[in-house]
Amino acid sequence: MSTQGRDEGRYYLICGVPEGGFVLVCDGKYKKLASPKKKSLKHVRLLPDCVPSIAAKFESGGKVFDSEVYSALKNYGAAADSAPAGAAETQRRND
Repeated sequence: MSTQGRDEGRYYLICGVPEGGFVLVCDGKYKKLASPKKKSLKHVRLLPDCVPSIAAKFESGGKVFDSEVYSALKNYGAAADSAPAGAAETQRRND
């Protein structure tokens, strides 16, 4: 889950770990597997959950589809296209 930036409160799936304290994340809708977002580890909160079907495909080198990632995040209870957690609070302050 992102803790900083415009995408604060949004859930992502980690799809890569490059060097230098970063992770590559995707959500299957806004950030696709073909062009994942590079996020600093300081700006994400790692959750202990795993999607076994997607993890197995990553490990075996199989093709993972954006629709699978999106469905997994939606089934997780936090749809990838939901508004960030701070959006409602910001709206209340502006009223």
